[in-house]
Amino acid sequence: MAILIVVDDPRDWPLEIPHATVVAAHTYLTDPAYAANHASTHVPSHSITIVNLCKSYRYQSLGYYVSLLAEARDHKPLPKVGAIEDLQSQNLLRYLTGDLSALIQRLLAPLKPDNFELGIYFGRATVSRYDVLSRQLFGLLPIPLLCARFERQQDQWNLRSVRAIAVNDIAPRDREFVAIAADSYLTRRGQGAKRRASPRFDLAILHDPDNPEPPSNAKAMQKFRKAAEELNMRAELITRTDISRLPEFDALFIRDTTFVNHYTYRFSRRAFAEGLVVIDEPDSILKCNNKVYLAELLAQHNIRTPRTLLVHRDNISVIASRLGLPCVLKQPDSSFSRGVIKVEADAELLPGVTGLLEKSALIIAQEWLPTEFDWRVGILDRRVIFVARYGFPAGHWQVIKRDEQQHKLSEGFTQAVAVDEAPEDVVRIALKSANLIGDGFYGVDIKQVNNRCYVIEVNDNPNVDAGNEDALLKDALYREVMSVFLKRVEARKRGHSPSHR
Repeated sequence: MAILIVVDDPRDWPLEIPHATVVAAHTYLTDPAYAANHASTHVPSHSITIVNLCKSYRYQSLGYYVSLLAEARDHKPLPKVGAIEDLQSQNLLRYLTGDLSALIQRLLAPLKPDNFELGIYFGRATVSRYDVLSRQLFGLLPIPLLCARFERQQDQWNLRSVRAIAVNDIAPRDREFVAIAADSYLTRRGQGAKRRASPRFDLAILHDPDNPEPPSNAKAMQKFRKAAEELNMRAELITRTDISRLPEFDALFIRDTTFVNHYTYRFSRRAFAEGLVVIDEPDSILKCNNKVYLAELLAQHNIRTPRTLLVHRDNISVIASRLGLPCVLKQPDSSFSRGVIKVEADAELLPGVTGLLEKSALIIAQEWLPTEFDWRVGILDRRVIFVARYGFPAGHWQVIKRDEQQHKLSEGFTQAVAVDEAPEDVVRIALKSANLIGDGFYGVDIKQVNNRCYVIEVNDNPNVDAGNEDALLKDALYREVMSVFLKRVEARKRGHSPSHR
């Protein structure tokens, strides 16, 4: 791996970083030698790392164009243009760093002043106490030299801004530390590239080992890994602390319950920006996690659903007359039978609606359709890969029965069904619904009443548990999923990016 450090003027460069060549930004942008392979490196373009340390990354500045053209030349820039754009939006940055609040409070609580600035140098801090926070911020905003500013208000620390800093703004006493941090980071990055030489591609599988109800159980996770290895892909289980490692991989498979205001969405968004193949990509998470959006989408395309009403504070009085009782109330981001209420009588309606409207300006109300089971159709890459019946626990109306604290008490049966033995209308309406979202991995829930099928919802990140959804296909189901990753990574390497609706 060749390392080029691109700066405004090499004569002002104060650091010594081993194994790196310092190049003027104007030279990198205009010298034809850098448009192909750098003449002095004799290595392929994709093996050249560009460390962009220009003084400014503002739009259309030299620094901006260094990262932009590096990506066009198939070099590996740090930072990428996506990170530069993220840096400009402080509101977006505060949203992306939402998961760090507890860590920030713990680390900064002992400080006496109400303002604190943290220098972050290639993911490191000069004070080791702040290294974890520095790595997390660098993972979300991979820019070599950063300064994060925090303020305390009413005993609560908040991240106020993050800005890029120039090398010459680093205190002379810290420059040796910065050089060591840069060398350490770039060396690790180079070693990661070497490890990739054996398997054709690297796949990250994001999971939460502490999630009591993951979308895939432990045995299924191992089957996914085995299927990837059979296709000459290395699959590694990663967790929420590994966001800075995403550039090491070719693809990301999310196997934790997804939400928009959640680390899973931030992983998806970051991986998508890095050019990884992602299942599920951010757009699918956004769309499938909001039942208000799904209700409108399905209605616009004349897909049969239970009678549905978008509920707000001004139309609560018409719910019973429009839908009848019992009916079902749903918060927009409900999942795994949470945030879903069955209202049996008028006296229960107002409290149920009011409680859900405290969390969202709009909620969903649907007519109650009693069935013995729900159909679940698993769709990937616009093809049905499994069908299952989901039953209900005895005496309950949902797949999962919970107590008042939302702890799972019991769960209904899962029965895999051969695709060609499933009702044709179930498969047809499931495909039509999922295709409105995109070409990701979806689970379409359907109720069948007599000969009529009703779509309940389209879920991203559907369950695949060993012993349940795979009961008929066995290991072939996992190979089917991994083969889609392989096909998409190969297409991306050839320069053909799959489209998403």
